[in-house]
Amino acid sequence: MAINAPRGTKDITSSDSYKWNYVENKFKELCKLYGYEEIRTPIFENTELFQRGVGDTTDIVQKEMYTFTDRGERNLTLKPEGTAGVVRAFIEHKMFADAQPTKLFYITPCFRYERPQSGRQRQFHQFGVEAIGSDSPSLDAEAISLAMQFLNELGLKDLSVSINSVGCPVCREPYNKLLKEYLESKSDLLCDLCNERREKNPMRVIDCKVETCQENIKDIPLIADHLCPDCQEHFDNLKKYLDEMEIKYTVDKKIVRGLDYYKRTAFEIISNDLGAQSTVCGGGRYDGLVEQIGGPKGYSGVGFAIGAERLLLTLEANDIEIENDNKIDIYVVTIGELAKTKSFSILKELRENHISADKDHLDRSLKAQFKYANKIKSKYTVVIGDDEINNDEVNLKNMEDSQQKTIKLSQLVDELKSLL
Repeated sequence: MAINAPRGTKDITSSDSYKWNYVENKFKELCKLYGYEEIRTPIFENTELFQRGVGDTTDIVQKEMYTFTDRGERNLTLKPEGTAGVVRAFIEHKMFADAQPTKLFYITPCFRYERPQSGRQRQFHQFGVEAIGSDSPSLDAEAISLAMQFLNELGLKDLSVSINSVGCPVCREPYNKLLKEYLESKSDLLCDLCNERREKNPMRVIDCKVETCQENIKDIPLIADHLCPDCQEHFDNLKKYLDEMEIKYTVDKKIVRGLDYYKRTAFEIISNDLGAQSTVCGGGRYDGLVEQIGGPKGYSGVGFAIGAERLLLTLEANDIEIENDNKIDIYVVTIGELAKTKSFSILKELRENHISADKDHLDRSLKAQFKYANKIKSKYTVVIGDDEINNDEVNLKNMEDSQQKTIKLSQLVDELKSLL
């Protein structure tokens, strides 16, 4: 009986991996332009990190984490998102002692136990950035700018940015009191999960996906209307910076994001592809998270994450094709045993000069070798037999236009360097 990949996971084969390489390299290139450096954190962490960082009232922690006990009786979890691990590393490696802000990016697999569907797997991948060490809204604006430039350069044009402020502890305390009173008056009309959240984390009720709940809380008070002066100033400055960069946005007062660590800025970037809407990026500010998971006080942060699988589906929905440039520069066609042996030294020299090259390994006929060279979209071919070796002369064929030229076999490398 065949063994298949576990449900909710997916192989990325050579027919797709070039697309992944393209978007990953584009992301790395832009992060470098913005002064972000790469960080790689473990795929599993102590479970407590996500309970304290992500929040034990979130769907992720309550329902979706892959948690296990190892042989040393340690409680570990496959990371469901990227931010908590980066902040843990920031603390553990005392990056706060370096010049601030600390600007980091990652490309990482994540794991959540949920029903697999289009663009959502149990093992998925995220692009993300984290800027830690400043509470300035200028970093919020920069993060949005980076995400927008990345998506635009991939070819996505019909994008919309939605922003909100979810306040801070100063404005949340009176707001949460008001919100709890409102939700208590609606308790008979709320789902069980909302009634559970209204005590522990009442703002999460705003994010409920149950239609009847949304219908019954149409007039719910929203934090954006109850910001303290500092949060209001922060939000106003963010809008000013976005206006300066001519990044169009709308204020969506119902954006609260699904993670407990968000403070002040929360934002989403939505692709309006073919009449449908798809959130391709989400992020915001997480002031206080560093201290919350055991680090020093006073270190604020902001970041975003983009789901790679959903991004690739969005590109496809917008008819944006990524060209596969993994073409072989030259395919060496051989005739006879002497040529077969000689081809190894030729291939070695070509590859040492960073010219991609290949040859037959299945004892194909001459016709079949040319057919294979076409199949792998080789740019050039040469045929090598006894005569070519003895005369130091070969025909170099351009496989795109079938043009041929006779060159010295010993000058094959130099000729290809001039053509490629």
